[in-house]
Amino acid sequence: MKLILGPALAACALLALPAGASVATNAPSPTAVFVPGPCPAPPKPIAELKVARCGQLIVPENRHRANASKIRLSVAIVAAATGHKKRDPIVWLAGGPGDDAVTEIPMATAGKLNADRDVIFMSQRGTYTAQPRLACPSVDRWPEETLNMPADSAAAGKAYSVATLECRRQLAVKTSDLRAYNTLESAADYDDLRVALHIARWNVYGISYGTDVALTYLRDHPSGIRSVAIDGIFPPSLAGAGAAWTSAGEGINAVFDACRRQAPCRKRYGDIGATFRRLVNQYEAAPKTVTVAVPGHSGKVSVKISGGMLLQWTVSPGTHLAAKVPAAIDALAHGNAAPIASTWAAPKLDASSIGVLGNGLFYGVSCGEWVPYETELSVIAAGRRAFPTFPTSILRNGTLPFMRENCRDWNVSPVSSLVRATTESRLPVLILNAQYDGQTAASFGYYVAKRLPNSVVVTIPNIAHVAFGSPSTAANACAYAITRSFFNVLTKADTSCVRKVPPTKFEL
Repeated sequence: MKLILGPALAACALLALPAGASVATNAPSPTAVFVPGPCPAPPKPIAELKVARCGQLIVPENRHRANASKIRLSVAIVAAATGHKKRDPIVWLAGGPGDDAVTEIPMATAGKLNADRDVIFMSQRGTYTAQPRLACPSVDRWPEETLNMPADSAAAGKAYSVATLECRRQLAVKTSDLRAYNTLESAADYDDLRVALHIARWNVYGISYGTDVALTYLRDHPSGIRSVAIDGIFPPSLAGAGAAWTSAGEGINAVFDACRRQAPCRKRYGDIGATFRRLVNQYEAAPKTVTVAVPGHSGKVSVKISGGMLLQWTVSPGTHLAAKVPAAIDALAHGNAAPIASTWAAPKLDASSIGVLGNGLFYGVSCGEWVPYETELSVIAAGRRAFPTFPTSILRNGTLPFMRENCRDWNVSPVSSLVRATTESRLPVLILNAQYDGQTAASFGYYVAKRLPNSVVVTIPNIAHVAFGSPSTAANACAYAITRSFFNVLTKADTSCVRKVPPTKFEL
């Protein structure tokens, strides 16, 4: 899923355990084994898999059960581009929860992470190329099925509940232990992989939710880690709907602030933040259906514009399309909903995304690690700090809609509160933030750095969530260069390229 270091952080930080709290970790399993084999088949072909070394890591589904079932996690090793590679490889941790690292190979190789090191990708438990695959098309279809409902309406929530219950029923056939799909087990999986591959020390790179896994891994299994780089920080001690509200407020307002600082944008759109807030309240009180054309989709599509939908659109895809955001909001203010409605509908109508996310892992993490450690009132309070004028109907759901209700349907017991412990380490850590990040607040990076004395904190300007995946060529090149430099020289990494990233060129 940038935090303001102030009241919002203070409230979220109440969830953190005391510094230095002991953590009963899931120890690497002596029965874990790596079996070489063919490369996995991702949803779309990946060229690097034609020459990668692959196999499966076999681990217990639940390390706390003596006779636990075994699960298989796909592994792909992309070789270093040079023949004189360094001996400490990089392991890539995917986001989500529920994304498959194997599908993110092109993102890593685009950044030339494999320039002089092997890069290792392992599917987290429950994801697309893992066995079992805990995907649920019923849940994936919910966004399309509710396009013409207000985002936070009772009808939309009921439809989500029906999809969640169907998902749980389907996955119960694949596993008898949905609670085993959590971050503590995933962190232990990675240390099992390192040991099984006979790697003395390696480097860790995590994006988005993968930063939660990386920080947990660093906290619980530090002995085999040389360094860690994290991009789009979601700290274990803050993760949840409250943190999502902080991120939304910070990322959205960063886009509006950038527009205000540029005279042409300010002159053309005035106080675009005030316009946005007015429209959110207006359409929450009186939602409106519009019919629009959607690129790549035949025929017209009906989309309901509501206040909750406008909020969610501005977080994503909005912050990722920052240059277009003021113009799209201004167009809506003048009666043209097409720019917002079409870009909102497009990803929800993308059939290629159905059945790809590991929903079992998403629910396992959100329902076992996030929801139990925050209250509905604390989530509403976090939303009110971010957007004081929004009604409670929006504040209750924010950017993680109906999560609390769905977790009642999912019905798993909480993961140990030790999953929320902060991470303290003297190992080198690179912390990459993005200025417009509306999903994992940029200032969360500064929060985790307080207990990582040998960390390098960098905020890449004018881009949104995950610097490595930005559409900005200059910003991407900068994130790539900083990361490669860090893995080579650690805390002496060259970060000078940040000053050369061009400002956002807002559409007028």
